[in-house]
Amino acid sequence: MYNQNTYSGPSFSLKNRVKRVLWEFVALLFFRYSPKPLHIWRSFLLRCFDAKIGSNVHVYPKVKIWAPWNLELGDECGIANGVTLYSQGKIKIGKRTVISQGAHLCGGSHDYNQPGFPLITKPILIGDQVWVAAETFVHPGVIVGEGCVIGARSVVNTDMPAWMICAGHPCKPIKERQRFKCQFDVHPNEGVKQNS
Repeated sequence: MYNQNTYSGPSFSLKNRVKRVLWEFVALLFFRYSPKPLHIWRSFLLRCFDAKIGSNVHVYPKVKIWAPWNLELGDECGIANGVTLYSQGKIKIGKRTVISQGAHLCGGSHDYNQPGFPLITKPILIGDQVWVAAETFVHPGVIVGEGCVIGARSVVNTDMPAWMICAGHPCKPIKERQRFKCQFDVHPNEGVKQNS
């Protein structure tokens, strides 16, 4: 947990800080310079630090992750090089979601109305089949609905509705996105006439 009175000491416990130093060491030596195709290896490293990682997840080597233990990545999602997952608070990313280059998901901020600017953490939830385009900034506490597309360089400071294309600074819904089923969501026997 964190310290809400930053005048009295660090925002995070000694255990948290030691764990983050260890993660930075492992990330520098074994994560950041691993070959691009070794997604299974990077998923393994993240799981070693208590991240919840689904199957066939593609996390690229130049992704910056503040605290893997606050991270949950759904099946077949992709996190591109240059993404920052500032997981002071929980960050959950849904299945088959893409987070593009340079996007910044920020799970922590500070209360500017209090002396010492105490830390505030709020979870970020990105739904299934979402595309967060390049260099987007997502504020703490935001929920991006299923199937949503966030345009490049948007600043997302409020929740975004499902199956909408959204963009801007601040980000706003622009138009509806066509809903679809992924081929993997369809049962292999669906629509096939059974022999009687």
